[in-house]
Amino acid sequence: QVQLVESGGGLVQAGGSLRLSCAASGRTFSITRGWFRQAPGKEREFLATIRRSDDNTYYADSVKGRFTISRDNDKNTVYLQMNSLKPEDTAVYYCAAATQLYGGVTYYTLSRQYDYWGQGTQVTVSS
Repeated sequence: QVQLVESGGGLVQAGGSLRLSCAASGRTFSITRGWFRQAPGKEREFLATIRRSDDNTYYADSVKGRFTISRDNDKNTVYLQMNSLKPEDTAVYYCAAATQLYGGVTYYTLSRQYDYWGQGTQVTVSS
């Protein structure tokens, strides 16, 4: 079992920044860690992922150039630095961990590829 706890959400004005953290405990091994978000009435959306093997990252087009995913292996923590925030970034943000190996998949971008999820943290961007 992996327990994931997000923190760092809150209210920010458009153009501002926030840094989300996702601390893992328990069985902390994972192949990749990712961030998703879900706005009211919308499906969960992939944002970013970082691979354990080489720290390579991959981003959704909607956040590329504005968001940065990183990890601190000593702390078993993954971060999402969010800059130039827009009102449309308002959502509940979730971190996730994948422990299953999917052959032929370079980056995990689908919710079903992740086994463990945090409880979510609200991010609200005011205009």
